[in-house]
Amino acid sequence: MPETSRPIDPERLGETAKHVFGLLNGAVTSALVYLGDELGLYRGLAEHGPTDSEGLAAKLGLSERWVREWLHNQAAARLVEHEDGRFSLTPEAVAVLADENHPAFGAGMFTQLPIQLAVAERLRESFKTGQGLPYDAFGPDGARGVERGFAPWVNHFLVPVGVGAIQGLRESLEAGVQVADVGCGGGAAILKLAEAFPNSEFHGYEISEHALARAEENRSKAGGKNVQFHDARTDPLPEDGRFDLVLTFDCLHDMAHPERVIAQIRKAIARDGVWMIADIKAHATFAENVERNPMASLMYGFSVLTCMSSALSEPDGAGLGTLGLHARRCEEMVNDAGFTRFDRLEIDHPVNAFYEVRV
Repeated sequence: MPETSRPIDPERLGETAKHVFGLLNGAVTSALVYLGDELGLYRGLAEHGPTDSEGLAAKLGLSERWVREWLHNQAAARLVEHEDGRFSLTPEAVAVLADENHPAFGAGMFTQLPIQLAVAERLRESFKTGQGLPYDAFGPDGARGVERGFAPWVNHFLVPVGVGAIQGLRESLEAGVQVADVGCGGGAAILKLAEAFPNSEFHGYEISEHALARAEENRSKAGGKNVQFHDARTDPLPEDGRFDLVLTFDCLHDMAHPERVIAQIRKAIARDGVWMIADIKAHATFAENVERNPMASLMYGFSVLTCMSSALSEPDGAGLGTLGLHARRCEEMVNDAGFTRFDRLEIDHPVNAFYEVRV
């Protein structure tokens, strides 16, 4: 082992070990949050609590012994309330963990966790070769997890807040315009917009087979007659300036060649069209990200597991990563493609920054 410049401080050694095992504790508990969401345990507690493990297991048709140990973990982690052998959720915990229709719902972000950790084994090779993995490496649950993670904002705020932030956009959508969602994932955003603005026509572009399959499934359920999905690898954005509105939500930083996509958007958008970008709030330096973003370590972790990996999944990929597309870099990239206006929108979001871009 290499020598250090000073001897080990026993107190700092204890603090370091506590911190490291605290991170392990979080990872293990996160796995149980995933199980609680997938098995309906949180929803069961919300509907039937306070209850004991026998009652909850009986209501959900699960093994009492397994439910009991899960409850013990959740209570010890202070996610679940415990009193006299009975367990329950606070109203706040119901909103975050059990109520998928609440704007604060967050359990959906754990959907990808098992496959993300499984893919970590493959990333050992990525550290040697530099080659990342596309989002399809995460399978159908990867697409489902992305959709569930961002669905609360889309369902509650996209139309009233997102559309409302751009002057005249609501009126244009109501009258009827052509809209493209580039990197549409499972189609949650444009299906929500298509429902709200039936006179407009919506086109989703995506390269993930699993996301496209989910998008078609979601379209079928929603009855979205004014929505079409396109495999961008074989049916790319047209170059005739037909789109009055283009959306790119949480995807530019994931792209291997975002500059190429931006150039395609420039050809696809109408001269008086508007491009709405949503991407992760980021700063120009690592020091700024750590100082100003309390979730910086989580974001850099997601970057290694998913975002940067996707952005390096093709030769000469940009590799921007989760925190790689700060406002100044984004503005430079869109200006290089021929856009002349770049404004930050006044939209309050815990993770994303929003921009309005025009020719």
